Amino acid sequence: MSTTRTDFQDPDALESGGVLETRLIKIGRERFADDVWGRTALLTRGASDFSDLFSAEAVDELISRRGLRTPFLRVAKGGSTFPDSSFTSPAGVGATISDQLDDTALWRKFADGATLVLQALHRTWEPVTDFSSRLSTELGHPVQANAYITPPQNRGFDDHYDVHDVFVLQIEGTKRWIIHEPVHTDPLRDQPWTDRRSTVAEAAKGEAYINTVLEPGDVLYLPRGWLHAAQAQGEVSIHLTLGIHSWTRYALAEQLAQAALAALCDDPEMRHTLPLGVDGPNGEIDVVRERLAAAVVEAETSSLFHRTRRGQGRPAPLGPLAQLAAVDGLSPESVVRLRDALEARLEGLRLTTRVGWLDFPATDLPSITRLLDGEIHTASDLGVELVERLLRAGVLVPVEQ
Repeated sequence: MSTTRTDFQDPDALESGGVLETRLIKIGRERFADDVWGRTALLTRGASDFSDLFSAEAVDELISRRGLRTPFLRVAKGGSTFPDSSFTSPAGVGATISDQLDDTALWRKFADGATLVLQALHRTWEPVTDFSSRLSTELGHPVQANAYITPPQNRGFDDHYDVHDVFVLQIEGTKRWIIHEPVHTDPLRDQPWTDRRSTVAEAAKGEAYINTVLEPGDVLYLPRGWLHAAQAQGEVSIHLTLGIHSWTRYALAEQLAQAALAALCDDPEMRHTLPLGVDGPNGEIDVVRERLAAAVVEAETSSLFHRTRRGQGRPAPLGPLAQLAAVDGLSPESVVRLRDALEARLEGLRLTTRVGWLDFPATDLPSITRLLDGEIHTASDLGVELVERLLRAGVLVPVEQ
């Protein structure tokens, strides 16, 4: 059974809102943000029916009919992963690709107790793509999605921790999860559990913080660093793991330092050669420290976070044929909207997005500001010429009527 300190059940707190509140938790966004996010594990029983997101049929289709390649799939058993060559093969006539998934090889490994890990489902399965995009927008952090398919009574990985937060969504079957508190709090991306393998193994022998079986519809939230291991019970288990790649103060410090260093490139004194025969920095370090500190203070930070965040995700899918039809058939009555997950931001007279930037005359700013609300607009409302330009740039997309 799980401990009461993590099983926050509060049906009355369920509020209408985004996918976080309506499908992943029952304690309300505010309480989750204040008491749980990045702090502690949270178990939510019967959070939602996830059959619309993923299923056993989806697994079979992705493996046998979609022509997936590595690294869209990993295979693991007993804590070790198999080499890609053991479950891939050439695609046959007309597709000379040597690393497509071999469904026969995968079936044999699965029947022998191996766990199949379908990676980056936010790129390959539309329902998960849409869900992940919405969750990322709500949380303000990038989201990835993997599916773990484990045969009965088997486990794919030993006790370990992740360097990102996760929501575990049990889709089909059941799986026992054993959770322990961190041995290294809030690990960064370059601080994997393998650096502390012996410490992790020792901690996993202690009393569990959570020891429970997840059933379909249950959700488990784990901050990065929390130790976990899971084992399927008497039937095949399928669960989705939504990985939240949290922004940290350290990440912001990295961006700020890079901005400062870029500025120092234009400082002639910083480009100056050290004295001939110098046998140590002497006073040079003091000079550098002073100028670096000044550059950090003076660094332009208004769009620093947004520029980096844009590079950590992709915009919503865009169909080139539908886009061409929208351009060719454009009229004042055409209906359009801002493309989802574009991370669009107006900076002066420049619109910056995940698909590039565009400069506009001041006369277009009222229309640009209106389209950034994400609502549906007609071409006549925004201006037909402006709409055409933004359709061609992949910033606006047509709305089916």
